[in-house]
Amino acid sequence: MPEHAQDFGSAIDHLLPERHPQIDYSICDVAEAVLKDLVPSMEHPFYALSKKPDMSIRRYEHGPNWVEIIPSAKGQATIYDKDILIYAVSQIMNKLNRGDRVDRVLRFNPRDLLIFVNRGTGGKDYDAFCEALDRLMGTVIKTNITTRANGGDMPLSEEEARGWFHLVERATVVRKGDEETGRIMHAEIQLSEWVFNSIRRKSVLTLHRDYFRLRKPIERRVYEIARKLCGAQPRWQIGLEKLLMRTGARSELKRFRHTMKEMAQSDHLPDYHVAYDDESDMVVFRNRGTVTPEMESPALPPLSEAVRDEARGILPGADIAVVEREWRDWITEAPRDSAAAFLGFCRNRQDRLI
Repeated sequence: MPEHAQDFGSAIDHLLPERHPQIDYSICDVAEAVLKDLVPSMEHPFYALSKKPDMSIRRYEHGPNWVEIIPSAKGQATIYDKDILIYAVSQIMNKLNRGDRVDRVLRFNPRDLLIFVNRGTGGKDYDAFCEALDRLMGTVIKTNITTRANGGDMPLSEEEARGWFHLVERATVVRKGDEETGRIMHAEIQLSEWVFNSIRRKSVLTLHRDYFRLRKPIERRVYEIARKLCGAQPRWQIGLEKLLMRTGARSELKRFRHTMKEMAQSDHLPDYHVAYDDESDMVVFRNRGTVTPEMESPALPPLSEAVRDEARGILPGADIAVVEREWRDWITEAPRDSAAAFLGFCRNRQDRLI
């Protein structure tokens, strides 16, 4: 039987409406920040795919890597709660690419976050934001996947390294007026060192803006897997049973097969066409052309000699040609002003030397 697929234009009705088509571009860095997600949490099922509280401990294994998720009394963090981390990662990566100094603490206006992730901005949306923080702070991740700042996903020795961490270590919400009903003025979160090291190592991938318009948790999870494993390839396929295992969904194979056939029929997944092959029981992803190799390693324009001279003034004695190569290897997306971003990178490096 042929693979099921339709033109993406006929699939718009399957997406949530764009709630903020006219974003106030003066707010924070929302306009400039590109959606970024952590590679480890895309490859492994860190988040529950149910809106109902999930209280059970889960363990997933893939090759030498394993992840165990231990929920709090309020349940495991969900894939919708993850929107907070995507916002945080996107903002921090945007600052890094501009050459700004960053740390694990991020202060922001929750309204900016709600707009960024295509949510409403009513009272119930702010309440949901606070509840998501409860689950993100309460969920414990236990894993042997390390994110050391000096690189490497696995321990360097034969001894296994285990880590226990919360996704968000600390959070503060400041309200104006009544503690329960007053308007939230700003919030502050401190990311775990594990998450922050992933960002500093550039263990991130760009997401399509329509990720936040996907209606179902399983659609978000399947998109993450496709984005990580298909990437910029023209085509990638995976067996249905293996895909189900990777999603972490608690679904019978028969039901999951029906879900994937529906997804193939509507063909509304961002970045990738989805097709299901009955004969081989395989799910096939085909790049729509929106994910390119340049997204993973951006092409940057040459720097002028004047910019290099200014960099020498910031880093006296350094080989600026070597520093420039390091910057080009390090940066994840083409900045609006390459010269300013490179000089910011140099200043950041000088600050670390002091």
